[in-house]
Amino acid sequence: MADRADRAASTQPKQGLPKLLIVEDDEGLCRQYRWAFPEFQLLFAGSRPAALALVARERPPVVLMDLGLPPDPDGVSEGFATLEAVLAATPHAKVVVATSHGDREHALRAIAAGAYDFCEKSEEIELLRSVTARALRLSDLEAENRRLSEAVQPGAVRRIVTRDPGMLKVCRDVERLAGAHVTVLLAGESGTGKEALALALHELGPRARGPFVAINCGAIPEALLESELFGHERGAFTGAVARSIGKIESAQKGTLFLDEIGDLPLPLQVKLLRFLQEQVIERIGGRTPIPVDVRVVSATNQGLDALVAAGRFRADLFYRLNPVTVRIPPLRERPGDALLLARFFLGRFRGEFNRSLRGFSAGAGAAIETHGWPGNVRELENRVKRGVLMADGPLVDAADLELAPVDAEHWPDLRTVRLQAERVALARALARGDGNLSVTARLLGISRPTLYDLLDTHGLSRSAAEPRDAASRSPTPDPNRCDAPPS
Repeated sequence: MADRADRAASTQPKQGLPKLLIVEDDEGLCRQYRWAFPEFQLLFAGSRPAALALVARERPPVVLMDLGLPPDPDGVSEGFATLEAVLAATPHAKVVVATSHGDREHALRAIAAGAYDFCEKSEEIELLRSVTARALRLSDLEAENRRLSEAVQPGAVRRIVTRDPGMLKVCRDVERLAGAHVTVLLAGESGTGKEALALALHELGPRARGPFVAINCGAIPEALLESELFGHERGAFTGAVARSIGKIESAQKGTLFLDEIGDLPLPLQVKLLRFLQEQVIERIGGRTPIPVDVRVVSATNQGLDALVAAGRFRADLFYRLNPVTVRIPPLRERPGDALLLARFFLGRFRGEFNRSLRGFSAGAGAAIETHGWPGNVRELENRVKRGVLMADGPLVDAADLELAPVDAEHWPDLRTVRLQAERVALARALARGDGNLSVTARLLGISRPTLYDLLDTHGLSRSAAEPRDAASRSPTPDPNRCDAPPS
């Protein structure tokens, strides 16, 4: 029977349809499958060699296979060997295992080995069709994510992985500023990559051969910070048994990176301001001015203007530090970057810890996309590292990342996302136009009839869109307003 199935291994002439490989040696079931999946281009194989040959040639996104294959049709050894070989040949394929009644143990073992799902042969054919259709949708989504990942625009800022337009603009700004001898302030939340961008400013500029010296102004006690920045002479204070060169002086002909500059104590702000104005320093206990030629890049996760208003940061130092400010968007405002970065970190840690992982499960991918990432890229990196170390199977799951599980099957489709965005834009335009239809249409760049259609589509009546107190402000009816009576 296997020989006949192998000879019958074929592609149904349905060009343009997604491919479904069916690994089954029962010709009766194969005939049933032929009419059960009209939305697929079907491939049939009755043995492991035939299945692998079709996988190599056709690269099907979905595989439906039986575990009872010859030469072990009454067992599962050949089926599991075939499953392992198929996944090794095409790791991104979604394999659905067709099991016998009550064979749950083998089905769960198949899932642990990398199969996408299982379904009993005796179940309704509609259920099997639903499972394979769901597998295809997930395969398409993952393929699109891989395509977008490969489309990341290369740039000179090699430590930044992104495809977000806002972050790409930040990288372009850094490239332009690298060659200019100007003090730059990097503003962004903790973990957004400020030090990586500061290093790029150094490496892409004329001071690349000089040192890059970084100091976190909030991580060093105030009593020690002055010595760390400016250095000290021997005998300057108790314990100063030798001369010490400070961070500023160490950065001679290079770049000094002052991280978390908002935490700098007020007394040191005065000394730093003098250095920025005159390009000279004095070590603690010294009397000789020391000229220093460095470029200063600072970073903050706080609003320095608010600190100035509160009297916690000097206004003159603030203006010295930020002739140019580069604002870095948080990860939650960079759509698609979380999963892109997660795959990047997975590849790095997979090699570092010698783990043979194939990627993220559908639930983990959805959880990564929906998590708010308050710790930004640093939090994501740490969670992926944990996931690589803790994963039991071939895929990293949401629990391995310590993220709340998300039902990937209920992920919103493109039409739903578009409708949601459309409704938000419509509501904002109506609010900005104060209910005036002509103004609203002009803001949206559409015609009045199209605006009427949008209002109907989203269930927004023209009177409901009007501000509640509009009548008191507009006693004279305006034919352009949402609540105007028909002419």
